[in-house]
This record gives sequence, structure tokens and C-alpha cells, in this order.
Amino acid sequence: MTETVTDPAETAPPPAERSYPRFAKPQRVAFVQSSWHRDVVAGCWETFVREIVERGIVASQVDLFEVPGSFEIPLHVQMLAKTRRYTAIVAAGLVVDDGLTGFVAQTVIQALMDVQLKTEVPVFSAVATPHSFERGESNTEHFRQHFAAKGAEVAHACADTLLSLERLRGQVAAGIV
Repeated sequence: MTETVTDPAETAPPPAERSYPRFAKPQRVAFVQSSWHRDVVAGCWETFVREIVERGIVASQVDLFEVPGSFEIPLHVQMLAKTRRYTAIVAAGLVVDDGLTGFVAQTVIQALMDVQLKTEVPVFSAVATPHSFERGESNTEHFRQHFAAKGAEVAHACADTLLSLERLRGQVAAGIV
């Protein structure tokens, strides 16, 4: 007698879809990306869009803006925040610290913090400064993967913060807080 062995994957229920809270109001997000090292940073945008859509923000409500380098990101973020068109803004860039430009990442991050505190539009950073970055396929691939992972992380942080602010604003309007 021959016994049929069933593959557990064939009988297992399909993986459950992740479920996230939905927004009460439509959200619009700007994504400002440095085009310097675009081949490395682009994965952040691609993963971000995929994840933010899963979190309930419509793809057509996510706008991509490219700037020459990371140093140009804060001005663009500030101008976008002042339009009041966006409920959140994400910045992504790679700053290569060659000993001469190490101040750039710190300056960019501080400027992004200043923008969000002045405008009350949340700003998220996926601006990275590796201690060493040398062009080479294995090193470049490592940073591509890093930025792809950062895209998912920043999408979740963005969605969670927008949900939290939406609840908080509702509580303030209701006089609860």
C-alpha cells in the first residue's frame, strides 16, 4: 500500500493579510529624494510606496520630488510643508562622509527637525551617512538593501504617526485633551 504524503504548505491556510487601522481622512505624503547616489537610494522610494499603500494611503496621494543632493532636501521639505498640501513628508538620501562632508548629515537632520517643529507637518528621515562607503558591487548592494529596508521602516513610522496625530487632533477638537 502506498501512502500519499501531503506537503504541509498545500494544506496550510493562506497567510493572513496584515490588517492596519484606517485613516478617518485622506492623507497626502511628499517623498523628497536626493538624486546623488540614486542607484542606491531608489529602493527606499520603491519600498516606501509599496508599504504606505498597504497602510491605507492611496498611491496617487504620494508624490516624489528629486533634488540634486541631500543638502538640498531641507529647503524643499520646508517649501512643501508650507503649502499645507501634505500631511507628512519623507526625506531620503545618502551622504558619503569623506571627512569633508560629515557635517552635511547632521545639518540636514537638524534642519528637518526644525521644519517639522515650525510647521507641525511631520517629517521623516531616511538620510543615512555610512562611516565608510566605497563603490563596489558588494558594498553598493549592501546599501541598496539597507535603503530598501529603510523604505519599509519609514513607511510604517509615517503611517503610525499620521494615525496618532489624527487621533490626537480629534481629541483636542472634542476637548478631551
